[in-house]
Amino acid sequence: MPALASHRKSRTRTGVRANSPAVGFTTAALASVTLLSTQSATAAPAEPKPSVEEVQKKVDDLYRQAGTATQQYNKAKEATDTQRKSVDRVLDDVAKSADKVNEARRALGTYAAAQYRAGAVGPTAALMFADSPESYFEQTQLMDRLTERQQEAVEDFQKEQRSAAKQRAKATKSLETLTESQDSLKLGKQKVQNKLAAARSLLSELTEQEKARLAALERKKEEEARRKAEAKAKEEAAERKRQEEAREAEQPATGGGTDSGSGGGSGATDGTYAAKAEKVLAFARAQIGKPYVWGATGPSSYDCSGLTGAAWKAAGVQLPRTTWDQVKVGKRVATADLLPGDLVFFYDDISHVGIYKGDGKMIHAPKPGANVREESIYYMPIYGSVRPV
Repeated sequence: MPALASHRKSRTRTGVRANSPAVGFTTAALASVTLLSTQSATAAPAEPKPSVEEVQKKVDDLYRQAGTATQQYNKAKEATDTQRKSVDRVLDDVAKSADKVNEARRALGTYAAAQYRAGAVGPTAALMFADSPESYFEQTQLMDRLTERQQEAVEDFQKEQRSAAKQRAKATKSLETLTESQDSLKLGKQKVQNKLAAARSLLSELTEQEKARLAALERKKEEEARRKAEAKAKEEAAERKRQEEAREAEQPATGGGTDSGSGGGSGATDGTYAAKAEKVLAFARAQIGKPYVWGATGPSSYDCSGLTGAAWKAAGVQLPRTTWDQVKVGKRVATADLLPGDLVFFYDDISHVGIYKGDGKMIHAPKPGANVREESIYYMPIYGSVRPV
């Protein structure tokens, strides 16, 4: 038995020794992964919390972007409403064309039936059974006229069919355009909501102290805008005084002066514009305190261009819906020459508008969360101004 034992092979162990190369490699790999993880964590620290000033800038920018998206929404809505009316008109035309086709078909059927009945009796038999030769010839002439009218009926039927086909094709195209407009409308609405949600999210992350700091920054911004408005008010007052003195100096020679309106700069305008501007401002003042709602045109809420459009409509002037189109209406005027009733536009993208009331101030619908109010025109960067009429 011991001799047999000497021929046995020793069993190979499945494990490895601690000092084997495999163990050394695995340990080194684990150590490398741990080291790399530690280095990554060290190399990518958490982003620092933005300062209150940075939050203010971001929030202001998001509100401006929301204003731009609102104008895009307004434009899409206007296009959708116009296209929907066009589709309704086309569908009415399709229905009328179908009625005409049916009417032509009925006329064609009537003539065809009459001709069939007449054709069932040959000419010789018709003459034999006629009451008199005269009645036969009258019947023959009648059949000839029926044949001519039948041909006209066929032509009318074909004409109405072609017209109906064109109307159906037009309706199909109009419906496709309407669908595209509706898609743009949905996209515009989503863009506005996303911008406003981002602004609310930034504000919600502020502590009470940070909110107080943000409010202080807003007050500082408002104060600077107010001082600029006061300076403009003084300039306008000085201009009005100069115009009064000029009119008084002319009175002995001319027996009276001319209506030069009110406002700063050159200031001169006719009484018609001043009368309309007064109606515009009377309407705008009556809306003070009503909330800003994007896409709204009144009467309970407004966005910026919705307010300006409604105010000028009260004076009998129809303005386009968006700021981008309103800025193209009327005459461009410099800030120094603004008169009450003029429209003042803001930002490079022309995403906001207000109604100038004089003395460096305007009435406008500012932004979500705010109400229609009076404010300095210098609160936002001015793009330019127009006089609608």
